[in-house]
Amino acid sequence: MQLRFAVISTLALLATISPTAAQDRGMVSQCQLVADRLPSALYATYSPQIDGTFAPLKAAARDEVVITYVGHSTFEITAPDGVTIATDYSGSLRTARLPDVVTMNKAHSSHYTLFPDPAIEHVLHGWHETPGEKAEHRLVVGESYIRNVSTDIRGFGGFEENGNSIFIFEIAGLCIGHLGHLHHELTDSHYAEIGRLDVVMVPVDGGLTMGAQSMSRVISRLRSALILPMHRRGPIVDSFMAMFDDRFDKSFSEHQSVTVSMRTLPKKPLILVLRGF
Repeated sequence: MQLRFAVISTLALLATISPTAAQDRGMVSQCQLVADRLPSALYATYSPQIDGTFAPLKAAARDEVVITYVGHSTFEITAPDGVTIATDYSGSLRTARLPDVVTMNKAHSSHYTLFPDPAIEHVLHGWHETPGEKAEHRLVVGESYIRNVSTDIRGFGGFEENGNSIFIFEIAGLCIGHLGHLHHELTDSHYAEIGRLDVVMVPVDGGLTMGAQSMSRVISRLRSALILPMHRRGPIVDSFMAMFDDRFDKSFSEHQSVTVSMRTLPKKPLILVLRGF
């Protein structure tokens, strides 16, 4: 019990560090720090609605983040301070407002654009302009810290080294990860770089990225509290969910958004399919 409250207190303290302080500290990742100290994440309470679904509330509290499924692999993440982030942004799927930050992966045209709206302040490519080199992002926007972990993608004639990125958003004490167009199982080095992920957005497509068994192994090892499928819809989703036993809860939400915080993460891992997927 004492360990749980110590961890939550540590996260709350780290979440209050200002962007300037974060830069002065070398942008230390709280997700990596806490992951080094726990075999698995410990959470406080989970308060669903009576019908078992999450309510699409506004991020009014200082510790609440709203995640909205936009389509394909694009989610809109709204931080408590109003900063918005769009994942795998191609420009064809519009968010409620022009995002402050967009992340991209170049696996397919539906995951990136080379001509984003010039009014978007931060455009983060998941690949390096020099083939084979790693893209590296360590960005503080408002109260959000955004970083990436490079992975390979399939290309013509084999794998393209470091062509994809897993983007990690550290917001209000939460560690939120978007796996992008992940084409291979992660190595121990990848897991060390990622650290703890409370929420993970996972591509589900029956093999266009990875097969259901390989992806389920990645998800099981990440031990995230909330798993949000993305990418492809239909029977493929049922096949993916069938890979997980009763150690995971599974739910289809009536809502397009989910509001999360360290206080309200489920104690038992939950695979939540948001409306529209």
